[in-house]
Amino acid sequence: MRIFLLSVVFLFFYSCQDEVVVKPKAQLRLDYPTANYEEIKGVFPYQFQKNKLAKLVSKKNNALNLYYPNMKATLYLTYQKVKGNNIDSLLKDAQKLAYDHVVKAESIPEQPFINQEANVFGMFYMINGNAATQAEFYTTDSIKHFLNGALYFEAKPNFDSIYPAVVYLRNDMRVLMETLRWNN
Repeated sequence: MRIFLLSVVFLFFYSCQDEVVVKPKAQLRLDYPTANYEEIKGVFPYQFQKNKLAKLVSKKNNALNLYYPNMKATLYLTYQKVKGNNIDSLLKDAQKLAYDHVVKAESIPEQPFINQEANVFGMFYMINGNAATQAEFYTTDSIKHFLNGALYFEAKPNFDSIYPAVVYLRNDMRVLMETLRWNN
């Protein structure tokens, strides 16, 4: 009886300890400021609105880089003139650039873009997964102008880690496409 009573008392005190609760893993929170846009006009054959956070770097042949220092990302813009019958090859090359990432990408949803008023037509590619680029687009008027854009980060691709930045920059790319105008 004594052993039974001691066992009950021991169990009573042993069960009074705080229960161990496993803490959930911490999630990194990345907040970016609300985007403010400014018009880019100049000597280029095109104009558009860009996020004020992006630093504009002019390149040769009317190409531009939009560098986002806080995210260590660059949107590379390449401009080409449409000459003769080269629109087919320009479109094919732009599509190939997007689909070259199919090896690492989980999916590549396409979003057609049409702005009849500004004579801007194109395609936006969201490249999901651990691919080298996370988004690409092309725009054209099919007669004179062709602009291709590709987003790259200065880090090894890890889609889960950079996803908040990807969403933010994809929105900037859409704004660029929506505000794009061709200069004659």
